[in-house]
Amino acid sequence: MTGFGRHEVSEEKRKVTAEIKSVNHRYLDVNIKMPKKLGFFEAAIRAELKKYMQRGKVDVFIAYEDFTEANVCVKYNKGLAAEYIAYLKEMAEDFGLDNDIRVSALSRYPEVLTMEEQSVDEEEIWKALCSTIRGAAEKFVETRLKEGEALKEDLIAKLDGMMGHLSYIEERSPQLVEEYKNKLRERVKELLEDTQIEESRLLLEVTLFADKICVDEELVRLRSHIETTKHALIEGGSIGRKLDFIAQEMNREANTILSKTNNLEISNHAIELKTEIEKIREQIQNIE
Repeated sequence: MTGFGRHEVSEEKRKVTAEIKSVNHRYLDVNIKMPKKLGFFEAAIRAELKKYMQRGKVDVFIAYEDFTEANVCVKYNKGLAAEYIAYLKEMAEDFGLDNDIRVSALSRYPEVLTMEEQSVDEEEIWKALCSTIRGAAEKFVETRLKEGEALKEDLIAKLDGMMGHLSYIEERSPQLVEEYKNKLRERVKELLEDTQIEESRLLLEVTLFADKICVDEELVRLRSHIETTKHALIEGGSIGRKLDFIAQEMNREANTILSKTNNLEISNHAIELKTEIEKIREQIQNIE
């Protein structure tokens, strides 16, 4: 399911901004982009995000600004500077040169003066980072809930429409047996003319036909699957995988109904059932 959330935490020492957005995906796939200095917290960030989401391709963008000026200092390597001076004196004596070394020149020699980042309070940084992640995740969930409500209403409407097709098939199916019986009786009369029709034989043929086209079990199971799906949608929670499985079962029952019938009207309604089930299966992929 798509979603978006953004949150910012600004403090005296730092500012942290987090953006979360997602598109549909069968599983949870989280991609985090953030400064290298925050890489240490990646596992903790993923664990925090899993509290708010179970499915979707999720992109997380984290920006970090450090306002402290004292987090970097200059380090003076006195021992190394002394070695440089000693060797310069020796070179001057060896070659009869003036020792013209200046402090400004010596300070530019490798490793004499270096920039060193001071240790940071990881617990303090995580507190700000976690607060930002949670704020963005909560807003992210809010947008998903709004979309989920609209999706739930649409799915329930489709399920109610399927019930209408089932009611038609359920009402029409018994009539086919009676129609077949009458047609069979007329055909036998035409073939045998005045010969007496053997009712027991006719009844056997009608019984075999009725058994062949009977879809009572399929209709009962389909109704049960529809009611289970509606109940799950109303109850809510992490139901995406469960509904996906039920939709597969509904499609199987609709296929069986279609294969059993030899009536055009019932076939059309069975096809409409399959069409609605396929639409429902596509939308279920958006449900967590």
